[in-house]
Amino acid sequence: MRGAVLYRPRDMRFEEREVPRITQPTDAVIRLSATCICGSDLWPYRGINPVPQPTPMGHEYCGIVEEVGHAVTKIKPGQFVIGSFFASDNTCPNCQAGYQTSCQHREFVSTAQAPVLRVPLADGTLVPTRDVPSADLIPSLLTLSDVMGTAWFAADAAAVQPGKTVVVVGDGAVGLLGVLSARQMGAERIIAMSRHESRQKLAREFGATHVVTERGDEGNSRIKQLTNGIGADSVLECVGTQESMMQAIRSTRPGGSVGYVGVPHGVALDGQELFFAHVHLHGGPAPVRRYLPELIDLVWNRKIDPGKVFDLTLPLDQVAEGYRAMDERRAIKTLLRP
Repeated sequence: MRGAVLYRPRDMRFEEREVPRITQPTDAVIRLSATCICGSDLWPYRGINPVPQPTPMGHEYCGIVEEVGHAVTKIKPGQFVIGSFFASDNTCPNCQAGYQTSCQHREFVSTAQAPVLRVPLADGTLVPTRDVPSADLIPSLLTLSDVMGTAWFAADAAAVQPGKTVVVVGDGAVGLLGVLSARQMGAERIIAMSRHESRQKLAREFGATHVVTERGDEGNSRIKQLTNGIGADSVLECVGTQESMMQAIRSTRPGGSVGYVGVPHGVALDGQELFFAHVHLHGGPAPVRRYLPELIDLVWNRKIDPGKVFDLTLPLDQVAEGYRAMDERRAIKTLLRP
């Protein structure tokens, strides 16, 4: 089969790769209905994360089970399944506490930009839908594998509650779906920090009540103006830079919470400032598996439509263009059809 392979910064190729097969008795092999490009894929694509050798790419996936290992008992061929970007057994103490991305036996699923994918620890990782979904549901179901699950974790970690005020730092796919998550959780005011008109429009469609274009001290002042000088109850940090983290912390009221899910790059916290901020910080790699059953129900019953975050759809063999479009900010998120 052919799949995406990153050779060096901005050198993405679509070339022959070995067809996945069962290698462990707990594996499943699935034929993908759709995959996509994640904002975090841009870190190695831009050379910010090193690429020491040709590297298969992709960690967001959904599709039909073709084969399972002899130890797999819950997942069966023919089922439509969605799984997390980290495989987990869903039975270890960390999994039982709801942190499957810290599973004691976790494995990163990193070769999903291809027609076929091997998923380790299938019984713990994959969640089947009740039936094979209609084609129009597949984009939204795909988001649950990472981007929507990550946004939901950001809102959960930030303790979003009905009637409260939420700020979302970042207008990429995770930030936009953070707006959707906060709205679904009942937030009364949702302030999206965005400078891009097309992204502002989608943020409002997902439930943003205000848009703030300012950054840094000016952004903090604007948030304070909108919150009677106090700050937000909950802030979702969805970027992963020093500037976005400090924007989030300084936009939060004393006693409020920051949920941070942007993969950190160069982030360092000042202990003294954090000490006197009285802000709760919680985040990390999203335990997507924890939320999959609930989110699948929301999508299946058409209560949320996170698939709207895909503003570019390409055949898989045009994966290089999908990366270029996101790198150049011509696209928010690219869906790839094998």
